Amino acid sequence: MSMVVFDEVVKKYDAALSVNHLSLVIEEGEIFGLLGPNGAGKSTTIHILAGLLGASAGDVRVGGHSIRKEPLAVKRLIGLVPQELAIYETLTAEENVAFFAKLYGLRGSLLRERVAESLEFVGLLDRAKAKPATFSGGMKRRLNIACAIMHRPKLIIMDEPTVGIDPQSRNHILDSVRTLNKLGSTVIYTSHYMEEVEAISTRVGIMDRGRLIALGTKEELRKQSGQEEKLLLELDRMEETMLMEMREHPRLRSVMVTDAQTLEVVLDESTTALQDLLFILHKHGAALLKLSRVETDLESLFLQLTGRTLRDRG
Repeated sequence: MSMVVFDEVVKKYDAALSVNHLSLVIEEGEIFGLLGPNGAGKSTTIHILAGLLGASAGDVRVGGHSIRKEPLAVKRLIGLVPQELAIYETLTAEENVAFFAKLYGLRGSLLRERVAESLEFVGLLDRAKAKPATFSGGMKRRLNIACAIMHRPKLIIMDEPTVGIDPQSRNHILDSVRTLNKLGSTVIYTSHYMEEVEAISTRVGIMDRGRLIALGTKEELRKQSGQEEKLLLELDRMEETMLMEMREHPRLRSVMVTDAQTLEVVLDESTTALQDLLFILHKHGAALLKLSRVETDLESLFLQLTGRTLRDRG
């Protein structure tokens, strides 16, 4: 089932298009990473999805409900962890969570149960009576998450949830994302830390200048960007005739000797390229001791697709 459907969503500010005819489907159960350089339209897209901003055209459906026609039904399904902290410094941790829980209609024993459950989930139950003014930045971020999940939302939106926090709190939050997903929530996650998105996302969408320019798993993005398949082969022997045959083969784009026993080979996208490579090795009597794939990281894919790094402005 589709959890989120963007249908030709447009957002204009005067003559400028912040979101340019965005169509996107996010399936139930995904951890969906949304990336883009500053000014790409990510935040505007998140705000439209959460009902904080109206679209100029198009519609978004969450769990089958239209944000235009049924905004309250959509908001009941969503838990939003905003980029800016949305907590009250003068209330205790449990009072903060209870405040947001009451907005969702929770009362009585269920309210108390969910407050305790949410604080325990983020590791703050022992600080329930303390005020956020005494918390570290990471603890405040975790309280922010507790306030967003106490009603057990079907969709959790995390917009830069680890900005400016320590590594321990960052790891706690990433583990929390995985756990919430296993418990049944679909998660949309934005971050300026590419390694976070790479570590937790099942699929990634990349926006640039208001458009969705790439969508898929990391492997699918690699193919879309035109990046090649690269392998490292450790052999028991090297022969010049074998290397010459490899370099002349149309499906082997490059063959480079990196040391006395190791080859770096770039394959084309054909299904037989690896088979052809192994055939040449066998033909020349070279034993394959080790075969490993050179992983393409998300940062290089992003740069290839947008021409900018994630933190670039403009």
